[in-house]
Amino acid sequence: MWLLPISVIIFTIIIAVPLSRYMAKIMDGGYRAPKVLQWFEKRLNSGPQNWKQYTVALLVFNTVLFVYGYIVLSLQPRMPLNPRGLGMLAPTTVFHTVISFITNTNMQHYSGDVAFSNFSQIFFCIANFFLSASVGLCALAAIIRALRGDLALGNFFVDMWRVIVYMFLPAAFVISLVFLAQGMPMTYQNDYQVATLEPAAMGTADNGQPKQQTIVVGPLAAFVPMKMMGTNGGGFFGMNSAHPFENPSAATNFFETFCMMLFPMALVLMFGRMLGRFRHAMVIFSVMLLLLVGTVLWVIYFDTLKPNPGLTAHPQSRTFEIASATAPGGKRVITLPPVAGLPVDQHLGNLEGKELRFGTSAAATFAAATVDVTCGAVNCEHDSLNPIAALSPFVGMWLNCIYGGKGVGMINLLLFLIIGIFLAGQMVGRTPEYLGRKIGGREMTLAMIALLVHPFLILEPSGLYAATNWGIKAENNPAAHGLSEIVYQFSSSSANNGSAFDGLGVSYGLNNNPSPSPEAVPWDIGGGLVIMFGRFLPIVAPIAMAAFLGMKKKTPFGLGTLRDDTFTFGCLLFGTIVIVGALLFLPVAALGPLAEHLGPIPFGG
Repeated sequence: MWLLPISVIIFTIIIAVPLSRYMAKIMDGGYRAPKVLQWFEKRLNSGPQNWKQYTVALLVFNTVLFVYGYIVLSLQPRMPLNPRGLGMLAPTTVFHTVISFITNTNMQHYSGDVAFSNFSQIFFCIANFFLSASVGLCALAAIIRALRGDLALGNFFVDMWRVIVYMFLPAAFVISLVFLAQGMPMTYQNDYQVATLEPAAMGTADNGQPKQQTIVVGPLAAFVPMKMMGTNGGGFFGMNSAHPFENPSAATNFFETFCMMLFPMALVLMFGRMLGRFRHAMVIFSVMLLLLVGTVLWVIYFDTLKPNPGLTAHPQSRTFEIASATAPGGKRVITLPPVAGLPVDQHLGNLEGKELRFGTSAAATFAAATVDVTCGAVNCEHDSLNPIAALSPFVGMWLNCIYGGKGVGMINLLLFLIIGIFLAGQMVGRTPEYLGRKIGGREMTLAMIALLVHPFLILEPSGLYAATNWGIKAENNPAAHGLSEIVYQFSSSSANNGSAFDGLGVSYGLNNNPSPSPEAVPWDIGGGLVIMFGRFLPIVAPIAMAAFLGMKKKTPFGLGTLRDDTFTFGCLLFGTIVIVGALLFLPVAALGPLAEHLGPIPFGG
């Protein structure tokens, strides 16, 4: 049970250390690429950019990417590699999907094997896997240069070229060979029609002949590596990494878990190498590792080692009083009758909605890791986690800095770091400093804007949708569990995670769908806007903050300076993350997973 999480975390750390050295060399321009690649790189170099120019280039690039994605998905019916004749998604779903994929969120209000041709999978999904993942890494590189005090932050387009061609492409190629060897499909064939072992298992045609089963295939071995390494998470199939084509064996499950954690871990160490403060980066890395291990242990303990409360017996009747404006005395008495347990052996914990091919703890480990690194790929149903175990993925998205995605997780951690240093400085009556530079009001304002955008984009829409038919008609479960479904959707959107709690009716499907989910349109639009603002505001504000901080003169190190490479600093950073995170999200946690866990009827009944 514990072998998988321990081995995959240790193996990832071992590979991340040398990878971080290679990445720092690339982003500092020290890598000597082949001449033909250098020629292309020089063509992209329009000169050094300051923070404003770099930010504008990043935003313009994403705008072009949005237009490109919208065109590709809109023209799907007319494009090749579409033998099934699939039409286009509903316009609002196209909007949500394009926003989601260009921001590295990859939340899917559709099922890829049902709605996408191989052309869309290749030229939209796989292309964005590389491009959107690179944007966050480039933003972090720009922030590092700003914190060093560099006059120019590099060139965005050159950085994009280096990340994609020198980092992601070689790594994806190697992993694709591993997946191919494990039996992952790699073909332009769109589907196969096969006879089922049991005749007429798929029904019969009008002529009485048994129908054949349609098995969808495609270029999975090219799709999945960057889906995981880019912490994209969007699935080729609706079942994502629980599907045997996307995750054929225990070996591929191990490497998929490894791949999604590799670059986020390496980026923290790259941060220290580029700054010349590796011990400082190790302190940050240790804090993140402690939070990662905590979330993994939490979900394994409360889901793998605990039974499903919906299947256990409640032999005694129970009586509760609830507030009611119409009842005498303002209270209504609710009596819950005894509930018989189901004859299910639960010695292996809660097995509902789990992929059991890889062991009992594999799904729980994957569930925690995929939100901690904002990947969003899933190999189990998060909606089926025990209520208290579901707190783990919620916490990963709410904190949004436990390694996080490529670059963005480290950027979010810097916000907590700046705030922690500021609070410590105020407590001892000393002007706060970071990297030898004074933290002023302008830097704190930008840090707070970037930090508070995240809870605002989660809590405000969640409250609105939970109070209206947009959420009430979409949720599949009542009470606390239904609220959890809504909050999870917006948490995943704002955190650029992309995983889903599921249970919500948010899918419109193809544009000619005669019976779409009734509330799909507001979820497409609202979710898309949350994804967009949740991606770019926490990138732009920290770039500006780092630029303003880097322009200041360094102050000499003194006795009152707070060292940033000590155990004390690690405790300060850990405490800031936990306390600030709890202040922001503990109330909604109490109304959702905690209320469901402590409530009278399991699962919001």
